[in-house]
Amino acid sequence: MNLLIRCLSVTGCLLITGALIMSFVYPEKTSLPRQSVRTAYLTNLAQLDSTVAHLQLAVQHNPTEAIVQHRFRAARLAYKRIEFLTEFYFSGSAKALNGPPLPEGEVDDGVATVFRPHGFQVIEELIFPLDSAQHSELLHEIAGMQTTISQLRRVAGYNEMTEGQIFDAMRLEVDRLITLGITGFDSPIVQHSLPEASAALESLDNTLLLFPIQDTDAALNKQLHQTIHQTIRALRAQSFDRFDRLTFIRKYAYPLSRQLLDAQLALGYPLATDKRMLRQSARTLSDTNAFDPTFFQPYGLPKPTVSHTELGRMLFFNPILSGNGQRTCASCHHPDRAFTDGEPSPLALDAKTRIGRNTPTLVNAAFQSFQFMDSRSIFLEDQIADVVHNAQEMGGSLTKAVAQLQHDSTYRTLFSKAYSDGLTETNLKNALAAYVRSLVSLNARSDRYLRGERVMLTNEEKAGFNIFMGKGKCATCHFFPLYNGTIPPAYIKTESEVLGAPATLAEQVPDADAGRYQITKIDIHQKAFKTPTIRRVAQTAPYMHNGVYQTLEQVVEFYNKGGGNGLGFQLENQTLPFDKLSLTTKEKRALVAFMKTL
Repeated sequence: MNLLIRCLSVTGCLLITGALIMSFVYPEKTSLPRQSVRTAYLTNLAQLDSTVAHLQLAVQHNPTEAIVQHRFRAARLAYKRIEFLTEFYFSGSAKALNGPPLPEGEVDDGVATVFRPHGFQVIEELIFPLDSAQHSELLHEIAGMQTTISQLRRVAGYNEMTEGQIFDAMRLEVDRLITLGITGFDSPIVQHSLPEASAALESLDNTLLLFPIQDTDAALNKQLHQTIHQTIRALRAQSFDRFDRLTFIRKYAYPLSRQLLDAQLALGYPLATDKRMLRQSARTLSDTNAFDPTFFQPYGLPKPTVSHTELGRMLFFNPILSGNGQRTCASCHHPDRAFTDGEPSPLALDAKTRIGRNTPTLVNAAFQSFQFMDSRSIFLEDQIADVVHNAQEMGGSLTKAVAQLQHDSTYRTLFSKAYSDGLTETNLKNALAAYVRSLVSLNARSDRYLRGERVMLTNEEKAGFNIFMGKGKCATCHFFPLYNGTIPPAYIKTESEVLGAPATLAEQVPDADAGRYQITKIDIHQKAFKTPTIRRVAQTAPYMHNGVYQTLEQVVEFYNKGGGNGLGFQLENQTLPFDKLSLTTKEKRALVAFMKTL
């Protein structure tokens, strides 16, 4: 009999839901593990469908807030059990089920479109607390999820899987757990992140049982399951705010990531070969070569070589790119200041006026899908052309620069050796971009500590990492381990945020800069700016898009108060949560101490 028909009361449905949530249905092994995995996925997907239906029934029958919230948590746990394969094979459905609760705006061929958010995170805002005035909207959102799940069930039955892909999906789920799960990114109000992470790991544990690891390497098989069980116990041991994320990553999550890769290779399943930012061969997110700095390079351009990078370095310090022959890229991007200039905003070419925005670091600029604070350029090559031709910044011309460099035998020779077609505007931009892409910083003391190397972090620095990744909510925008706005674990899109930075310290009013809105003319982008990396942040003062804050302590206090709205600015589209963080003085000091380890 259909489960919904058997639910004779709200209480009865609640009991059945609880039973479902505690169960895992995994078939016996077949000759092909992927077939068993797909069967298990379809079974767990059906369980998700049931739990969402129970949530809908609870809302329709107007029970207590506690029952509705319980049903919601149960449905979220059911989703976490299918998350790793849903995200891997059906990313669009995953976003519809569990995307961020903020609208997104895009411009395609000059047409601006705003996409409304849907799914669990939107529903979370409607039921914590339960708002009776939004009853219809809540039911509408649940119905939308049911439609997505129904579509997913239809297509999943025909989806082809490979064993290598399944291991890939499991490793990415561990990365997702580290970067988005334990930070509270997708459970911002309820902070149900640790139980949900446990559910995701239980699903991986059961999936691994369908593979012949025991027959291939019994010791590795035992170690792998032990690590998962230890990882789950670690998640269950503490509350969200007190959770020791540093120890969790170093002692549990990273060993699990390594062992999953070892198991895949031991079973002979090949690594994926598609181009990604996070390399498929990375054993942990903190490996020095985990990320590919050429991922966002334009298609068709050559892979950077030492020759390209050296040419770019020479051009970076050559004033030939400026209109007056006196300014270089390094005039505003000083290597000894992490490629910033120490000014609130740089001087224009006339050396009298100021360019409106703070000079960003070029460190790890390669790991962003957009360039400039207003995200107006996609490729570094485009950004270089924009800066060179900007009348305030360089006032130069790529065409003229190429013509002048043609008279320099050294440059002619170097370009001929580096590029088959020699010295051209395209190659000049690419050489400069190759140099910028080489400015990678992923081996700080905290990275080495997380990898398990024999380096020390002070107790204050350790506490600061945990605040950054937890109570401080820093890592929900500055995503670990790049600490920028490029969303893990796919790392294909860099976010912009509306923070509400003040114009000056003395005058507590919002800065007038419209940010990304100047480019897109989409209202939600009013005062939105790209989330930069905070790698080398101790060297990149002053801070914010307008350089309003001189110290990290001032920046932390701004966030602690709730951004612009916390200062009383009443920005309707602020994306930063405007509730106070309530960090203690000791916690603020620890947070700054950790950031300085980067």
